[in-house]
Amino acid sequence: MVEMFLRMRAFRALASLALLGAWLPLQAATPALGEVASPDGNLRVEMALDNAGRPTWRLLRQGREVIAPSPLGMVGEGADLSRGLALAGVDPVQPVVDDYELLSGKRRHNQYRANRRVFRWKDRQGHELAVAWQVSNDGAAFRYELARAVPGLETWKRDAATFRLSADTHAWLQPLAEPKTGFGRTNPSYEEYYLQDVPVGTPAPMGHGWVFPALFRSGGDWILLSEGSLRRGDAGSRLLDGATRGEYLLGFPDEREALPGGPALPWIDTFPWRSPWRIVAVGDLATVADSTLGTDLADPPAVAAPSVPGKASWSWPLLGDDHTVFEVQKQFVDYAARMGWRYTLVDALWDVQIGEAKMRELVDYARGKGVSVLVWYNSAGDWNEAPQTPRSRLLDHASRVREFDKLKAMGVAGLKVDFFGGDGSSMIAYYLDLLADAAPYGFQMNFHGATLPRGWQRTWPHLQTMEAVRGLEFATFEQANADRVPVHAATLPFVRNVFDPMDFTPLAMVKLNDRVQRRTSAAFELAQSVLFVSGIQHYAETAEGMAQVPEYVRHFLAGLPEAWDDSRFIDGYPGRYAVFVREGGGRRYVAGINAGPGPRRIVLDAGTLGGGVLRGQLLTDGGDAPGFAERQVELAPGRPLELELPAAGGFVLQLD
Repeated sequence: MVEMFLRMRAFRALASLALLGAWLPLQAATPALGEVASPDGNLRVEMALDNAGRPTWRLLRQGREVIAPSPLGMVGEGADLSRGLALAGVDPVQPVVDDYELLSGKRRHNQYRANRRVFRWKDRQGHELAVAWQVSNDGAAFRYELARAVPGLETWKRDAATFRLSADTHAWLQPLAEPKTGFGRTNPSYEEYYLQDVPVGTPAPMGHGWVFPALFRSGGDWILLSEGSLRRGDAGSRLLDGATRGEYLLGFPDEREALPGGPALPWIDTFPWRSPWRIVAVGDLATVADSTLGTDLADPPAVAAPSVPGKASWSWPLLGDDHTVFEVQKQFVDYAARMGWRYTLVDALWDVQIGEAKMRELVDYARGKGVSVLVWYNSAGDWNEAPQTPRSRLLDHASRVREFDKLKAMGVAGLKVDFFGGDGSSMIAYYLDLLADAAPYGFQMNFHGATLPRGWQRTWPHLQTMEAVRGLEFATFEQANADRVPVHAATLPFVRNVFDPMDFTPLAMVKLNDRVQRRTSAAFELAQSVLFVSGIQHYAETAEGMAQVPEYVRHFLAGLPEAWDDSRFIDGYPGRYAVFVREGGGRRYVAGINAGPGPRRIVLDAGTLGGGVLRGQLLTDGGDAPGFAERQVELAPGRPLELELPAAGGFVLQLD
């Protein structure tokens, strides 16, 4: 027995040394073969080659190492472009200038300035892998490029890229759910809670890694990891726990995350080819929160489809399936018309509980009220077992055209498609096919039970929003979810909602239901209408609930712009509190929430908000049913506005 114990101990020691040996070459001071810096010089990426012929990179901010030396490369079924490589060339640094407009994000006019450099590597057979870097003042991104086919790399089996952070880094991470679990076997759908401020190396609780985006803090440096610009053939990736603390690997989807009979792994069949961008936003918290790298790096519009953002009434979150009936939906049309909102969403089961004939009547009625109608569809297929209908009507091009022709004739403005099945390449292709086929009809699109958009809202302008979040609906299901809303909501502006529109469906100002008690204040709920960015913002509050709030609240909501011209971080900390200013319709709106168990003091400075003397309307927690207060305020240089937010409280400030 003693002998066996000693053997086991020796084996473990050798295994540990093997892991250490894999780590050590990357820790050694390998001379850089080239670098590329941001336009302001604060960020710098260095590329090197270790003794095993592995390309490595590291990222520095103001001379501090933010990402430690980390490998890159591609591995296929019969090709390995991750080791045994030699440098074939380094292109000169080229400036990147890109100006574009976006109606479904936090900033209308966007300017991207970066420096680009391509590093070229060859294996012993002469196969070339290019690694393209683009470094801007708010982060860095890389992608792989292939000029021609590489035998054995028709299927991309593994991305060798890792992200190595210092061991004292803390993280905000959303676990990836087990595929084909949950309601109707619809996981993973990016609907888990974020772990808050945990040390790197904390194991993924579900054993499948972490979804993008992922947020990290190392001292004064904040890092947001994500990816973008997925095309047909690509798969959505995720972060996997590495062998050492602070190391995260890139992982590809489980085979179950695919259409029946379709592939999960990425495929490569068109040349020249390029991978999705791997994005690293870096800076102080304001720089990361204000970053637009997710769309800066996205492909430009693929179609000339119109983007028509707006606000929407919606019965389902507080009333459920039973109220998808003609008379109730007619009332929600009237509700949207009274509020001046562009849309109403008719959710699941409209095909059986209303019927197509009455839907035509409803759409005609809505048109007369100046309201456009959106309708719900189940994405399925047999990849989910969710029973809600209509289902299995969008499975291929021919069936989509038949359905879209019918909806266009009805006068429907767009679709919400629900219950997708993961990040496999065939599933990603399905999203893109839906967007491509919807574009000629001008349909505005919303995906639920879905993956992260990854910048698609720029490439497909009619994609207004996607869920990919544990939204307000979960708070209505059970008290445990409602209890977690304050911290969860105060996390989202710093992670999920940084790059991509998010259909959280906020705003339950009166109550959730008779079973679940809301844990946030009415003003906290109202603040989410400004804090959360979505091309179409679907409001959960019912017409009956809206009638109970003061007129000044209804007036505020009716006047909110349909798209934001600009946005800026003011103050906050993920999971604790968040204060942002957004501009639109010629006005500025400041919104803040406090997730803490006690009060929090917020100071708003006139200089930070634009300078000069500022006047506006402040809505806070207070005595007017169901818990609002309103007053006129003035800010000026040397005279800031000081607020004390109660626990789970909030505010909005509309500046004239």
